[in-house]
Amino acid sequence: MKTEGIEGTERFLSPGKGRGLKATKQFKVGDLVFACPAYAYVLTVNERGGHCEYCFTRKEGLSKCGKCKQAYYCNVECQRGDWPMHKLECSAMCSYGENWCPSETVRLVARIILKQKSQTERTPSERVLTLRELEAHLDKMDDEKNEMNDTDIAALHHFYSRHLDFPDNAALTELFAQVNCNGFTIEDEELSHLGSAVFQDVALMNHSCSPNVIVTYKGTVAEVRAVQEINPEDEIFNSYIDLLYPTEDRIERLKDSYFFTCDCKECTSKSKDKAKMEIRQKLSTPPEDEEITQMVMYARNVIEEFRRAKHYKTPSELLEICELSLEKMGSIFAETNVYMLHMMYQAMGVCLYMQDWDGAMKYGEKIVQPYSVHYPPYSLNVASMYLKLGRLYLGLERSTQGVKALKKALAIMDIAHGKDHPYIAEIKKEIEDQT
Repeated sequence: MKTEGIEGTERFLSPGKGRGLKATKQFKVGDLVFACPAYAYVLTVNERGGHCEYCFTRKEGLSKCGKCKQAYYCNVECQRGDWPMHKLECSAMCSYGENWCPSETVRLVARIILKQKSQTERTPSERVLTLRELEAHLDKMDDEKNEMNDTDIAALHHFYSRHLDFPDNAALTELFAQVNCNGFTIEDEELSHLGSAVFQDVALMNHSCSPNVIVTYKGTVAEVRAVQEINPEDEIFNSYIDLLYPTEDRIERLKDSYFFTCDCKECTSKSKDKAKMEIRQKLSTPPEDEEITQMVMYARNVIEEFRRAKHYKTPSELLEICELSLEKMGSIFAETNVYMLHMMYQAMGVCLYMQDWDGAMKYGEKIVQPYSVHYPPYSLNVASMYLKLGRLYLGLERSTQGVKALKKALAIMDIAHGKDHPYIAEIKKEIEDQT
């Protein structure tokens, strides 16, 4: 495939940022800027049985692979389409049984290696950026990241050596670094993790904490839509991270994961930081700066502690961590403070898992309004919160509130996902069923 570019856009050298993508025509809010099929992708193990392994369609009654009995498909066509990739894992899953446990990144890299061998020409995923051009930032990786890379390479050899010829270690090191820095998480309408993929053309866009586009997924295709008006010559900016947090946290996260210091208008103005770090009003004695600093350190530590605890603690123990941390932070922070919201969101997730619908609703109701303030317009985080709340209300037979919340989610998703997205049709049907 020849280099044909993406209509309405152009690859260019962005001052101070390196390569980037700019508009050559005007895009209005909600316009599709471009779509990009995945170069390689993998469905997460937890979603097997609920989604087709090949096209990621979500439906009941999927047919499973007759050999491994772990991969599920819409029909014979999807199964045939997936076989070149699935054969990498099918017999291995049979022979390893419960010991078959490569990480999602390892599974994705195995598929990329196979694709590279069979695909010598440029693909539809590489209209403006090829796989080889993806940044690896090997010179900026610390010992911990190098160690993780080595572990992944060892797992790749362990689980795939019968079915793959590997490039040398230096090439593998670079490929894993490229995937870790440029890979995408495919998520559903509630931001649940569905899988991982590489979309080279999407990866060309630089980051801003005030992005003018948003990336959503239709099956295994990434769709990039305008969430601000974009004029000719404007650079097209995506967001690489969750934008809930204050400037200092965002800069730290971007530096750690993507190796650059953000100087977007949101990071230079810090315009939302005061609201994001709201302190409780009407305290008998306003907290000293040092007390606030200490509480921020506590909040960051508890967020990390909870992330690790999810792997080994019970749901009730996790909920206790949330409740205790909220109580402690609440002595200084307002309920709209982003660190409070973070732990409320985790608590809501645990409640949903435990089927404590009232508990989940209680947290969701506290989260949704501050989210609308802290996130940029047309945020998927805000849409997914309205969606979760709406579905909770309907489940608890609070139909009026449920429909109202779902309509608020739809207003955002019409722009972010496009009016013809299957998720939109599903939500409209949920609303119609109530009327």
